[in-house]
Amino acid sequence: MSAAAATLGVSPEVTSRTRFRTILYALLVIVVPAALWFAPLPLETRSRHAIALCSFLILGWITEVLDHGLTGLIGCYLFWALDVVRFDVAFSGFASDSAWFALAAMIFGILAGKSGLARRLAYRVMLRIGTTYSRVLLALILADFLLTFLIPNGLARVVTLAPIALGFIEALGLAPGSNIARGMLLVLTYTAGVFDKTIIAGTASITARGLIESLGHVHVLWSRWFLAYLPSDIVIILAAWWLTARLFPPEKTALSGGILFLQDELRGMGPWTTPEKKSLALILTASVLWMTDFLHHLPPSLICMGVALVALLPVTGLIEFRDMKLKYVLLFFFVASALSLGEVLKATRTLDLLAKALFSTMAPLLARPYVSTLALYWTGFASHIFLGSEVSMMGMSMPVLMDFARLHGLNPLALGMIWTFSGGGKVFMYQSAVLIGGYSFGCFKAKDLFRLGLCMSVIDSIQLLLLVPFYWPLIGISVT
Repeated sequence: MSAAAATLGVSPEVTSRTRFRTILYALLVIVVPAALWFAPLPLETRSRHAIALCSFLILGWITEVLDHGLTGLIGCYLFWALDVVRFDVAFSGFASDSAWFALAAMIFGILAGKSGLARRLAYRVMLRIGTTYSRVLLALILADFLLTFLIPNGLARVVTLAPIALGFIEALGLAPGSNIARGMLLVLTYTAGVFDKTIIAGTASITARGLIESLGHVHVLWSRWFLAYLPSDIVIILAAWWLTARLFPPEKTALSGGILFLQDELRGMGPWTTPEKKSLALILTASVLWMTDFLHHLPPSLICMGVALVALLPVTGLIEFRDMKLKYVLLFFFVASALSLGEVLKATRTLDLLAKALFSTMAPLLARPYVSTLALYWTGFASHIFLGSEVSMMGMSMPVLMDFARLHGLNPLALGMIWTFSGGGKVFMYQSAVLIGGYSFGCFKAKDLFRLGLCMSVIDSIQLLLLVPFYWPLIGISVT
């Protein structure tokens, strides 16, 4: 047994299986693209080569042999180095405002977390609602939703709110595997990923928005997206609350120590600090500008990046560049490369081929509002299972969907919004970094996620049947 394995208590068999799986995945990522590159397919050379390198990116993102950002950067380089497309096309995503929007959103997360603002607001929300198990669940979901405006990153919100939930659990003397612990951490984690789709906040919805605008040639307003899914957010909050309370019934109904824990934590934080006040002012400024974009038409990325740059200025004293870790740069590479992939597929005329393969059977279904909504949602749900990462799913499938909408005279905004929302339905841990982050706290298991995720996905698909044909047209969004 190796020293590292012995220290961690990992058996040689487990270490050997992990090493074998890594080698197998690495071979898969290399062999499949190479086979497609030289395969005698009835395609133009550039299209065949684009599909080969596209498979390298997708397989690399699914298997996670390398970091997602590094895989994306290598893929963009190969598009250019192997003369599939020009440099400006291969790296076009790096000039996209959506990639910079994602980076700015991460800076927001640093801002709210470092200043202590997010934690203070979450405590206050919970104090207002109550400390029974049912009310704490609702408080966590509401805090998760409200913090989406302040921290437009699901994983950052989970990391911010999880210690609060764990503090309740510890104060009650319960184990991490208790029903209360499982319910709290699971609902917090799951809803964080869904709210990132109903609000243009997470990297997947930011990426989707960029692709809808660039390939669908429609203007995506932050305010309209928010209004379109506002009824859905209400349903999600209530449904997730009700389901979690019943799937994970509490060992203790009343959390008598909860309110004392919150009060102690708030007293420990003291009065509002200057960094908290400055952070709140900056984030409120951005939120107001986002919600009024129908008046000034400033892109949300421009607003987010502007506020993030102000926060980085030394005069504000809020964030330093050393707070920007390598993972944020790699995530920027990931989003940018996913956007570049769409431009490469478009430039090599590969989109038509992929559209036929993926959406040809859906054409008759999309002519009918009810059937089209279900078809889009569940096709997106299934695609997400096979593609794994929600950002890679958007990067690969959204360009095809936008081209399909153009060819069949459908509204690219409506189709893109439904497709993005379908990425919120998850049943497996590998489908999202947010889920993996919540799972790392050791409170819930994969089967717990499957139960809640499947139930919530069914509820989400049903509510879309009311939203899309009846409510969306009232705010100017229709499928046809």
